[in-house]
Amino acid sequence: MRCFEGLGSQQMVKMKGGKWIPLVLTVLFGFMGHGSYSLFTPVDHYLIACGSLQNVTFSGQTFVPDSVQSSIALKSQYSIISTSNASAPFPVYQSARIFWSILSYKFDIKQEGRHWVRLYLYPLPDSGHNLTFASISVVTENFVLLNNFTFKNYNGSYLFREYTINVTSDTLTLNLIPSNNSVAFINAIEVVSIPDELLPDQAQSLSPSAPFSGLSEHALETVYRLNMGGPLLTAQNDTLGRTWENDEKYLHVNSSAANVSVSPSTIKYPPAVTPETAPNWVYATAETMGDANVAVGNFNITWVFPVDPNFTYFVRVHFCDIVSKSLNTLVFNLYINSDIAIGSLDLSLSGFLAMPSYKDFISTSAADTDTLTVSIGPDNNADIKNAIMNGLEIMKISNEARSLDGFSSVESLLVSRSKKSKIGIIIGSVVGASAAVAFIGLCYYCWFIARRSKTAHQPHPWLPLPLYGNSQTMTKMSTTSQKSGTASCISLSSPNLGRFFMFQEIMDATNKFDENLLLGVGGFGRVYKGTLEDGTKVAVKRGNPRSEQGLAEFRTEIEMLSKLRHRHLVSLIGYCDERSEMILVYEYMANGPLRSHLYGTDLPSLPWKQRLEICIGAARGLHYLHTGAAQSIIHRDVKTTNILLDENFVAKVADFGLSKTGPALDQTHVSTAVKGSFGYLDPEYFRRQQLTEKSDVYSFGVVLMEVLCTRPALNPVLPREQVNIAEWAMSWQKKGMLDQIMDPNLEGKVNPASLKKFGETAEKCLAEHGVDRPSMGDVLWNLEYALQLEETSSALTEPEDNSTNHIPGIPLTPLEPFDNSLSMVDGVNSGTDDDAEDAATSAVFSQLVNPRGR
Repeated sequence: MRCFEGLGSQQMVKMKGGKWIPLVLTVLFGFMGHGSYSLFTPVDHYLIACGSLQNVTFSGQTFVPDSVQSSIALKSQYSIISTSNASAPFPVYQSARIFWSILSYKFDIKQEGRHWVRLYLYPLPDSGHNLTFASISVVTENFVLLNNFTFKNYNGSYLFREYTINVTSDTLTLNLIPSNNSVAFINAIEVVSIPDELLPDQAQSLSPSAPFSGLSEHALETVYRLNMGGPLLTAQNDTLGRTWENDEKYLHVNSSAANVSVSPSTIKYPPAVTPETAPNWVYATAETMGDANVAVGNFNITWVFPVDPNFTYFVRVHFCDIVSKSLNTLVFNLYINSDIAIGSLDLSLSGFLAMPSYKDFISTSAADTDTLTVSIGPDNNADIKNAIMNGLEIMKISNEARSLDGFSSVESLLVSRSKKSKIGIIIGSVVGASAAVAFIGLCYYCWFIARRSKTAHQPHPWLPLPLYGNSQTMTKMSTTSQKSGTASCISLSSPNLGRFFMFQEIMDATNKFDENLLLGVGGFGRVYKGTLEDGTKVAVKRGNPRSEQGLAEFRTEIEMLSKLRHRHLVSLIGYCDERSEMILVYEYMANGPLRSHLYGTDLPSLPWKQRLEICIGAARGLHYLHTGAAQSIIHRDVKTTNILLDENFVAKVADFGLSKTGPALDQTHVSTAVKGSFGYLDPEYFRRQQLTEKSDVYSFGVVLMEVLCTRPALNPVLPREQVNIAEWAMSWQKKGMLDQIMDPNLEGKVNPASLKKFGETAEKCLAEHGVDRPSMGDVLWNLEYALQLEETSSALTEPEDNSTNHIPGIPLTPLEPFDNSLSMVDGVNSGTDDDAEDAATSAVFSQLVNPRGR
């Protein structure tokens, strides 16, 4: 590093789109190609060029042909080698091994612990096969790395994936499985040991804040690794062969950040941080605020990353103060999604400037969003308003099925492929048998198909639905239960709940679970649109039997729906329990979730009256949950994605996977772990872990504000005071200026009296303490009144408080007192027939329709 002597700690800054100052930085990065380190020597170091006939050099490393690497065992009954020197993007992609049965690479492991596993895939155009349509799954002994990957719908010419696996034996086996009866291929593989201390076993989890342990038991997949403010770093510049890309394309607002840089020689590693943590090239560059010391205290720099919403993520943030002139002057905040990861972070606590450090976090991406955001912003009490970030790593954590791609387990993929292979052998034997045997077999087959078809079209009773792993286990447990007289499953014998579907019927209805029919994804699995033989549209919820979280949600949903029936709750049609599948079939809601009609899509804006009617329908559904059953039911996940709309825009509450039976008569609350969606969570429930019906009321208040303002409950890219819609909207409501933040499409189209009543209702719902919030019956009453005000051409004068059944502090209609037997709470039918409830509701509402004295 002698060429940088004399530079000292001189800083070099560049605004986005501007020029580097001073120009000596050009020399600095020109030297980068010679900055390779050799501090760490991996014990296990396999670089395999699959199908190649000679060594391949790529990024300063040598890949050896898999046929001559003596330390691996290559197992496959059928495989061919394809070599091409044309059109491959990099040398490592110029050869491939192609196969159509399971191909296994077995690596001898000399040192147990964390290892990189890197896969290279490129569909060679002149291989003799159409590899673009080849489908491949990759599994180790314990983890699924790829599941049915194909280039058909992939947005890219080649694929590079990096995984981290903790190997606890003397071998590591990679099984490459052709899927859907296609060929498969692989171009190159890396298996390289890394220092165990590089990744911790425990990190701080966000939402809620708590330690997360057991990371070493999971596999990780690198999805983003960024060099903030600096250029691309390749394996030649990293002691662990990592790639660090520039961050600019992930910035939410490019002008919000400015590049800064110093000489890498000025970086002083402390004992706890080494070049294996991150190269000094990462710590020598950074992004800072584009307008440092800006007067606006809520100014942030935000990076936005597309992610799979069904996974938890390990996030490592790298810091190094290369901008301060003295200690204790740079103090700022770090946000991950809507959570404050670190508040008032002072990088000079170590006593030195230009000293690297990092922070680790676990973030759960909400199921209704496919982005993860990371933001930094100045602390309000800091003398200098600035913030800095040098590097960022985001890794996906394997789920309950021990998978990094979908919900299929290693066993299911290997067993499925093994069964297909055996079937192929049997078919081949049958084809080669005598004509007489073939004829008999054909007759038997036709008889079996005819019998099965006849059975499939017979009406099926609703049978008990076991809630365990695969169908074999279910059958055994059901049999045991019948013999012992104990129930190991939930019996759903009500004729109102639907029928049994055969798996083939589900396959036909969903076109074999066509991804083009996918409606949504949750912790339980996937939801598809389907069409039954009679033309009925349905929503098919395909559960993941190996996901503990999804299984628990399935169990809860069945338990709840066995008790409930209401026109404003999504109805269950039937189920399927066959072939290790657990599937529920619901009525199809043609207009999808309420959220899609508020923002994020090109759907037309809803008029105010229709929004009120939707809110009233959802409130009726929730009110029935709270009061219509023998014991109240708390939904616990009320949000705009769980309010679905049918073809007539009738609102129905859905997704009871997190629902909880309410407190008994002699109790005030249910003590339970905090679950739900951030932005909608009752703050009192979050603090005290005490759940009540008023927790749903708070969440519904957030929904009301979403309906009015048409923006997400949480949006971390907005200024700080606007991130949380509940806090932001309440500040305007208390000023009596709610009309200033409502959907611009509603301006001039809302009766002010209706808006006022709506705002007052939401304000009461969002009260800090549950005791100050109204019941859902009261909320429903006031929303119906807001609808009546909207339908009334002339404004009504505010009446006296003359009813015992309204939200305190919200004025009612100018009506004489009506009989209390017609109140919303007393008028609800406690059974399962929702018509009685609607009749009672109409009895009260009828007085509002014709607001005259009696």
